[in-house]
Amino acid sequence: MDLKSRKRWSLLILVIGLPLYIVVAVTLVNWMDRTWGRQPILVELAVYVVLGILWALPFRKVFSGIGKPE
Repeated sequence: MDLKSRKRWSLLILVIGLPLYIVVAVTLVNWMDRTWGRQPILVELAVYVVLGILWALPFRKVFSGIGKPE
């Protein structure tokens, strides 16, 4: 994939995909609250950190070298 198409894909992922993923993450934590009651803040923080790392793993190749000049 050339640099120009990677830049377009990364913009699309960040503008559309990331907000959708944030909604999914918050929905998951709200589901946990409804199912098991309010979790300690460190558990919620751990869930958000893990989900924050997991969303970027499939897109490593797309985001690599985006900041470099053409």
